[in-house]
Amino acid sequence: MNPFDLKQMMMEKHAQHVVLIHFPIALFIAGVALDFVAQWTKREKLEYVAYVNLLLAAVMTLPVVATGLAAWQWALEGHRIRGILRLHILFALASTAVIWIVWLIHFRARRNGKTTFSNYRLVLEFVGVTLLAITGHLGGFLSGVNT
Repeated sequence: MNPFDLKQMMMEKHAQHVVLIHFPIALFIAGVALDFVAQWTKREKLEYVAYVNLLLAAVMTLPVVATGLAAWQWALEGHRIRGILRLHILFALASTAVIWIVWLIHFRARRNGKTTFSNYRLVLEFVGVTLLAITGHLGGFLSGVNT
């Protein structure tokens, strides 16, 4: 098994999901961190950068969910979902929903010209990061990384 074999990387049944998942995770965590700093320092440019990170994280969840469902179909041939895979899918869908909700909160605030946000979004962002951590942990067991 060659780690630099392009054909093997692209044809592996779950490879695309494993590669793509890192983008929304990193973008969302960076967006949340930037949003916390922007809230703390009251810097509008940081709010904009946080918004862009959250937008990109939300958009990147679409191919990640699609490749995750494809990996399930290929790896298990569509068999019934149970155990860790079920938990992983539930937490993944919850994470995706929170990412989109957080972005929507930022989008509406920017559209309405608000410079200050409600503090509940910071709690929701923290919940999103926690859900992502649990989802990634469960995914690590499924891919064999955490065994």
